[in-house]
Amino acid sequence: MSLAVIINLAVFIGLIFFINTQQRKEYTLSRLVLIGLVAGSLYGLGLHLVYGGGSDVISTTLDWVNIVGSGYVGLLKMVIMPLVLVSMFAAVVKLDKSGSLGKISGVTISVLLVTTMIAALIGITVTHTFGLTAEGLTEGARETARVAVLESRIGSVSDLSIPQMLVSFIPTNPFADLTGTRSTSIIAVVIFAILSGIAARKVSQEKEELAAPINTFVDVAQSIVMRLVKMIMALTPYGILALLTKVVATSNAADILNLLGFIVASYIAILLMFVVHGLLVSLVGVSPIDYFKKIWPVLTFAFSSRSSAATIPLNVEAQITKLRVPPAIANLSATFGATIGQNGCAGIYPAMLAVMVAPTMGIPIDGHFILSLVAIITVSSFGIAGVGGGATFAALIVLPAMGLPVTIAALLISIEPLIDMARTALNVSGAMTAGTITSRVLGQKSTDEQVESAQA
Repeated sequence: MSLAVIINLAVFIGLIFFINTQQRKEYTLSRLVLIGLVAGSLYGLGLHLVYGGGSDVISTTLDWVNIVGSGYVGLLKMVIMPLVLVSMFAAVVKLDKSGSLGKISGVTISVLLVTTMIAALIGITVTHTFGLTAEGLTEGARETARVAVLESRIGSVSDLSIPQMLVSFIPTNPFADLTGTRSTSIIAVVIFAILSGIAARKVSQEKEELAAPINTFVDVAQSIVMRLVKMIMALTPYGILALLTKVVATSNAADILNLLGFIVASYIAILLMFVVHGLLVSLVGVSPIDYFKKIWPVLTFAFSSRSSAATIPLNVEAQITKLRVPPAIANLSATFGATIGQNGCAGIYPAMLAVMVAPTMGIPIDGHFILSLVAIITVSSFGIAGVGGGATFAALIVLPAMGLPVTIAALLISIEPLIDMARTALNVSGAMTAGTITSRVLGQKSTDEQVESAQA
């Protein structure tokens, strides 16, 4: 290990200690995440400026820095399935007798799908307005390797028809799905948890002596999982520090400048979709300004972590305590929103790619193309993974279904993290929008007792 690497790691360890000192001051998580975001960006930029792109010193330094970053991502992946399973099971079991699971699920999913359709149309419009095209994109070593990986994965999704895709959601082996063996494992676990929750409710009704033990079991399981999640969330500023260091230090400025048009267009599309969310909540009597003020910390966390699933706990808490959404609706919308109808990853992104690629294949962007694209995007938005990379999976489904190559998804790898952060924040906002609208449409709000319980 060279002296330069040792110095770099000493600086990185110093940043970790700095964040730790800020954490001891009991700052809010969103503030700590912002500190990690800024520190990682500046540290990565410093490495890039001092040693230059492709330096062996940077490579060796990042090998050690990745212990923190990859370890954090691994912990996030570890908690996703238990969190989804327990959250959905608890939401169904604790559903108020006055509430209807069918109505809540129906309204929530409908809002998620409608907003995904709107997101797709916005993606199409912005891409066409900017005149973006896949022509002229350079294919470097990283992109070539990525193409090979995507082409090896495409077989697992492109051969599925829409009916086959829907059937694949059925959890034929829930234990295997808990290990994430399939691309649709998350939605399969959601279905298994809902069915198990319904069964538990029926058992409680048929055998009243089992109602108390079942509720105790749910409370214990939920408390343990939520405590585990909070433990991992406490590591978020350190994970963000390492992840942003890698993103900035390895970013190719030339690639970013070359693809600047796509970055700008993506952020404009995402911003327009945030405006749509504000307009939708205003229709049910919620001030858009107050709405975004209340969910800002959650969006900050989603932006930094790039994980819709890992944001579920903050999502649920904010809905209950800030937006006064009942726990059942909050849990369902947060969990469904991490797997169904992701406005950014499953809506805007594949729509933009399809419009960029179609002209290069001689396919006109006409009414039939747009309607087909929106329909496929809406249906394929079921089961998109709630961790970074879900947008790529969405592209693997949508592009082949439209008769288009997936190569462009690989060619954009250089700027993927820069856009994925904003897409994830939009996904989470979409889930909270669905919960807010569902709550107001059904005329239900969280009680003071429920708010105090969520804050405990």
